[in-house]
Amino acid sequence: MMMRFFPPPSCCLDQVTMKMKILSSFHSSRFTVIGPRDPVTAVLGQEAVLPCLLSPQMSAANMEVRWFRSEFASFVHLYRGGKDQYDGQMPEYWRRTELLKAGLTDGNVPLRIPNIRLSDEGQYHCFVQEDTFYEETVLELRVAGLGSAPLISVEGHQDGGIRVVCRSAGWYPEPVVLWKDLNGRHLPSLYETTSRVDNNLFETETAIIITEQSNQNLSCCFRNAILNQEKESAVYIADPFFPRVNSWMVALSVILVILFGFIGLTVYLFKMKGKYEREKYTVRSVAPIEEVNVTLDPGTAHPHLVLSEDRKSVRWGDMWQHQSNNPERFDTMFCVLGSEGFTSGRHGWEVEVGNATFWAVGVAKESVGRKGWINRSPEEGIWAVEWWWGQFRALTNPVTLLPLSRAPNRIRVCLDCERGQVTFINAGDDTQICTFPPGSVPWKRIRPWFWVLGPQLRLCP
Repeated sequence: MMMRFFPPPSCCLDQVTMKMKILSSFHSSRFTVIGPRDPVTAVLGQEAVLPCLLSPQMSAANMEVRWFRSEFASFVHLYRGGKDQYDGQMPEYWRRTELLKAGLTDGNVPLRIPNIRLSDEGQYHCFVQEDTFYEETVLELRVAGLGSAPLISVEGHQDGGIRVVCRSAGWYPEPVVLWKDLNGRHLPSLYETTSRVDNNLFETETAIIITEQSNQNLSCCFRNAILNQEKESAVYIADPFFPRVNSWMVALSVILVILFGFIGLTVYLFKMKGKYEREKYTVRSVAPIEEVNVTLDPGTAHPHLVLSEDRKSVRWGDMWQHQSNNPERFDTMFCVLGSEGFTSGRHGWEVEVGNATFWAVGVAKESVGRKGWINRSPEEGIWAVEWWWGQFRALTNPVTLLPLSRAPNRIRVCLDCERGQVTFINAGDDTQICTFPPGSVPWKRIRPWFWVLGPQLRLCP
């Protein structure tokens, strides 16, 4: 007997399609892949770590983790079946990358790239798949290069003065170049030329004309705006380098130097006396720092944040807590504010960060945005420092890398409302970490601000 098989009617197909959509919706809630919103900055020749993690926290040991640039098939690094795979790896990354597996069971899947090259700059996709479900995130790697120390040379007379030339190579991106006098004032340059050499890095030459009437002490400064670092060289042009003058002019110059020397000495002594009087007055008049017993405001805490009963500590929790979505609550950024607010005086408090992996502490204006993504910077009303994947950074725009290889265990925050300034201090050895300059914090109500993704932060007594 011959048996025939007929396809299911259209109504059954609709039901199958609906079931697949329901299953797809179910699977889509398994996890999300999180990467940094700000670009990751790396220095040429050094290593970079591209952060990527799963939320909620779960093991990725048996998942597929694929890092790629623009094409899915041509991967930067592939982890599958419990080990690294190299067949099909992009030639420029061949055996040069490493998936850091120390936090694999906690859902951390960062990629390490040593010996950073200029070609490594750009976007990276972090793709994670379990069975048929997958998610990905995109992050940007920004490469920066510090060039050579500026080389200053004196190259002859021009326009009644001396032409001084300054050169430096090996910069990326194009550096900011300045001539400065001893007081830090910028001096106009004669010209500035920039070119890209064989390694595609920038080489810059600049020149200036120095006369006897101008500053004979000057410096040439090259600055990398991304790293917020600079290299500087100084030079002094002695009198014999300038054209000789008549003897009567020399005598007159000596007389004027002596005369102005007496005048300068008199002015200097008066200034020193005035400065001494001002310093005495300042020491007497500046108010002492008030130690504040800061507590956390649960009405502002993101639903993923868990506060202790005494409202002195906060940690990131796996579960979304069902809380009222009031206007004061952060709904996207994992933030919470302190209950206290300040409009005057000088205040200080300490935060124990311990070994937390991701955190930020600082201050924010009371009207800081609570809904949606927030640009964590002074422009949005936040002044803070953060620890992010082994980098200590000031939350400027763009972020400023701070020269600390290890995060302190305790951070002291000092807010001076009168000067509009906030300072961060390592409470372990009382060394200053970072200061947002006077006038940067507005004359408004300011509150303590915290951001955490991981183990707890605790406010110290």
